[in-house]
Amino acid sequence: MDIDEFSNLVNMHGKAVYGFCYRLAGNKADADDLYQETFLKAMEMLHKLDANHNPKSFLISIAIRLRKNHRRKWARRQRIMPSVELKEGVDKFYGGEEAGKPEEAALSGELSRIIRAAADNLNDRLRIPLYLYYTADMSVVEIAEMLKIPKGTVKSRLFLARKAMKKQLEVESDEGIRGVGPSAKKCSGFREGAGRDSEPSHHP
Repeated sequence: MDIDEFSNLVNMHGKAVYGFCYRLAGNKADADDLYQETFLKAMEMLHKLDANHNPKSFLISIAIRLRKNHRRKWARRQRIMPSVELKEGVDKFYGGEEAGKPEEAALSGELSRIIRAAADNLNDRLRIPLYLYYTADMSVVEIAEMLKIPKGTVKSRLFLARKAMKKQLEVESDEGIRGVGPSAKKCSGFREGAGRDSEPSHHP
């Protein structure tokens, strides 16, 4: 792969890679650093990326390795999810039927905070597959190949991650966190059996 092909690679997958970096890092400054380091490292490894390779998987696997190498650095920073990302996050995690209603729009900022906090409470074993699936738009097969684990394990981890997040969201809504109350609970049902055909609908 030459430099021109690499530039096309950045244009094609840069947005997905940055979104994944942001989810891992939790703030713009660290996400920018991780994103830049990812592509710098990818340039050093161009000889390993041929036409038959999954380029998005290749780039995100680099980001994961870099993130693990700098785990302490990322952990020191406060993780914040800007409210502007709420609608996309809610629509991806939930059915989206309520998202367009005025009363649901009023909860945007708070739901954004709660969703981000729920995801951040997961360990990397569950959080990384979750972000790969929802943020990087990768299939179960692609995630399994990248993480070198069986497809059934990916499905199980996605199931456990969503179950843990759902439980936390229901607890917070029952407590009426900052006025969210029952409306958040109303939205707390994860889509089961929807979306890409590889999405798990039950515990394998």
